[in-house]
Amino acid sequence: MGSLALRGLAKSFDGVEVLHPMDLEIPHGEFLVLVGPSGCGKTTLLRMIAGLEDVTRGTIAIDGRVVNELEPKDRDVAMVFQDYALYPHMTAYDNIAFGLLYRGYDKAEIRRRVAEAAEILGVTQYLRRRPRQLSGGQRQRVAMGRAIVRNPKVFLFDEPLSNLDAQLRVQMRTEIKKLHQKVATTVVYVTHDQVEAMTLADRIVVMRAGQVEQIGSPEQIYEEPASVFVAGFIGAAMMNFVPARVMADGDGPALVLDDGVRLPAPPGLEFGRSFTVGVRPEHFEWRPGATEPGSLQVRARVIEPLGADTLVFFEVGCREAVCRVPPRTVRRPGECFTLFVDATRLHLFDPLSERAIRPAPSAERVAGGGAAMIPLRASGEPGE
Repeated sequence: MGSLALRGLAKSFDGVEVLHPMDLEIPHGEFLVLVGPSGCGKTTLLRMIAGLEDVTRGTIAIDGRVVNELEPKDRDVAMVFQDYALYPHMTAYDNIAFGLLYRGYDKAEIRRRVAEAAEILGVTQYLRRRPRQLSGGQRQRVAMGRAIVRNPKVFLFDEPLSNLDAQLRVQMRTEIKKLHQKVATTVVYVTHDQVEAMTLADRIVVMRAGQVEQIGSPEQIYEEPASVFVAGFIGAAMMNFVPARVMADGDGPALVLDDGVRLPAPPGLEFGRSFTVGVRPEHFEWRPGATEPGSLQVRARVIEPLGADTLVFFEVGCREAVCRVPPRTVRRPGECFTLFVDATRLHLFDPLSERAIRPAPSAERVAGGGAAMIPLRASGEPGE
């Protein structure tokens, strides 16, 4: 087993708190990804788990055993670093075997474990080569092999793919996913790449300035972001944000943008209230000639063909926005086209707190102002 529990964990440097107290339970076998911009504290947290950074406050427990005072070698964790950290004078075999040799395993057991790890990672034919004779992907596999042979309770990955080219990153993401399926061990993985987070994780922890913004599955983080920061960080291209006010539109409410454009409002919004409205590029629908409520007439400013689809930049609500449309539907800058926005795909955020606002599930409908209104709540707690 390899469960991991962080309770009230915090870190300060020279009296400055860089990692605010957090609580996190990671069950055995889970693939947890820590994601956020540079400087958010994710690598510091990983190094604390590994024992490479001292804990200022709180506890780290592996399988119920508090390990704060244990040396890194005694914590039964294995870490894969961003820069591979291979010994250049050793062969791939010796690099993988080094930790076992240091711990006094017999040679037969070392050969068995190295051969097994090399087979899993597809590097058997490279075991006699030195790091300078290996490609970036092969070096990363060797570094992963060095971690695998130890059969640790917890794997720690610190941005292991950031030094690889784009195509190799995609390939290695798949390999890491396969590896976790074969070696069902607890994984804590640090990255600033939201695509890596979404494709690899069972659960994601989104961090910002040393604090947890939200914890959830990739689907939850994408579909129900808890704040403007999470909504903008997760998703490619990022979510569009425009200020709007709820105003009357016939018999019901509408979200009116700064330039007078009206978007359909989700039911139950209070007239006169202001929101930051978010809509993902892929949730705009291209509808030639649409005139129903929710349709927008816009003019293309920049076009980015991506093959399977096209990103088109335009202006709405006095802000630049981007939509994802089928290829060749918009061909040149200056071309006018029609988009449709479904009210159920809109995200609403409080303009001051920047927390998500959603109708309370059990709220009673109240008559007033000619429209049914639902009390709203802000998603103020991380992990909601």
